[in-house]
Amino acid sequence: MNEKAVEEAAKATPEEREATMEPWFSWAKRCGDKLVDFGTPLMGGVRLNKDGSTNPSEKGVFGYSILKTESLEDAKSLMEGHPHMAWSDGCDIEIHESMAVPSA
Repeated sequence: MNEKAVEEAAKATPEEREATMEPWFSWAKRCGDKLVDFGTPLMGGVRLNKDGSTNPSEKGVFGYSILKTESLEDAKSLMEGHPHMAWSDGCDIEIHESMAVPSA
């Protein structure tokens, strides 16, 4: 999300913000209990280097959600019709599988 879009969102009325979020809420309802964490919009990412310095992130990550599914195919089917895909050309969604961490 660019700076102008953030400024416009800040000026929106509560009703306008709710209307803007309605497609996401509908998607979340369709996912049901497979949606573990709705997530949040992200911005201003930085890459932390070994020496402690930072650089602006080049990843272009604008948000996340966490789904719990039985397969990659199930996760992909839940992403069909996701509102992010309707924003503009160049919008995409990445799906990553989490790995179990061994207990200590």
